[in-house]
Amino acid sequence: MTTMAPQTAAPRVEMPPTEHRPRPYNGPSRDEVLAMRRQYMNPAIFTIYRDPLMIVEGHMQYLWDETGRRYLDLFAGIATVSCGHAHPTIVKRMQEQLSTLPHGTTIYLHPNVAQLAKTLAAKMPPGLDVTYFTNSGSEANDLAIQMARLATGNTDVIALRNAYHGGSPTAMGLTSHHTWKYPMGGDGRVHHAVNPDPYRSPFTGTPEEIATKSAEDVRDLIRYSTPGRVAAFICEPIQGVGGVTAGARNYLSEVYGIVRAHGGLCIADEVQTGFGRTGEHYWGFQNSGVTPDFVTMAKGIGNGAPLAAVTTRMEIAKALTQRIHFNTYAGNPVSTAAGLAVLDVIDAEGLQENARVVGGRLKAGLERLARSHTLVGDVRGMGLMLGVELVRDRATKEPAKGETLDVLEAAREAGVLIGKGGLEGNVLRIKPPMCITKGDVDFALDVFDRALTSVRRG
Repeated sequence: MTTMAPQTAAPRVEMPPTEHRPRPYNGPSRDEVLAMRRQYMNPAIFTIYRDPLMIVEGHMQYLWDETGRRYLDLFAGIATVSCGHAHPTIVKRMQEQLSTLPHGTTIYLHPNVAQLAKTLAAKMPPGLDVTYFTNSGSEANDLAIQMARLATGNTDVIALRNAYHGGSPTAMGLTSHHTWKYPMGGDGRVHHAVNPDPYRSPFTGTPEEIATKSAEDVRDLIRYSTPGRVAAFICEPIQGVGGVTAGARNYLSEVYGIVRAHGGLCIADEVQTGFGRTGEHYWGFQNSGVTPDFVTMAKGIGNGAPLAAVTTRMEIAKALTQRIHFNTYAGNPVSTAAGLAVLDVIDAEGLQENARVVGGRLKAGLERLARSHTLVGDVRGMGLMLGVELVRDRATKEPAKGETLDVLEAAREAGVLIGKGGLEGNVLRIKPPMCITKGDVDFALDVFDRALTSVRRG
């Protein structure tokens, strides 16, 4: 009788080494910090893990907790740390500015804010060259909607179902997740069109056919739910909070044509997709071959500094001069120093190309895992903006909500930090600093494989 040799588990892939050594942590204990949060901070502020994680230091793609344990960060402060935690060039430029002039407002001249506006204009399609800086993506989207309404004389706005554009009153009206919307008066002149994401679309056909049908839904929405004229259409080229969803390449070009035919302006919300994260292009909208009328941005522009912006054309921007408009901290010298350094680092260190190459390796690896783990329903995204939707049944696409939390926890225990998104919270959001390496990817894929296996067998 032939006996089978026992199967041995594949050797673990180790996290790549780093020369960085974290400083000893001497602050309040994790339990003390947690107790202070619970007593003195608003209870709406939440943590992602069942046992809250405390992070006290970061360097490039890695984070350390108070015990000195290292983690590979694949969430980047929610797609915010574009160049790497505590990137030495950015830190140095911010420190230099901090020691010279920490605060100034736009009622005075300062070189940083003007130079950043000029540098951004060089990254845009011709004509998009006038910028207003703000502090957050919510503010940027608010301001874009305000300018669009002033410039067009129209009020109604079209956004997409499953979108997230911020938590301020106007931005919350644009957002289309009941989990992020409070039961209070909002912007009633916002209408939400069908999401062109082919994975969960109510329409059938190829991704391109679904995109066309979704674009026609925008036309019908304008005809039936508005006066026939609109102020704006706002869309993330790839939805972030919504779970890394996007329509086929033809969607934006078709929708932009429809919206403009009805008097509206087109807003590309690049808060998460901008600054090379999608790999192929600097801006997410470029992957669809379109040119918007506004580009809103935040997160990656500051690498963690509070900085955001709205870029548009001069004739549109002039609409804001009807009244006084001012933002005390917008264009802060330290934040704009960070922004200038970020743009330099992305180019000098080839981070967009790294997002394309390393992101491609990561996505291909995730697609391989999907072939051996039925829990994976869909792998999607571009560059280093990727999503993995987990389902209990591939035919019904029932969201695997509890399993997603289990995968997050298992990955955290193995040293990898990721996020989650989607309306049902069943999408793994993978958006690391753009400096990650192939070695980091191989380590992460091994962790994901083991995490998915443990959940499947649990």
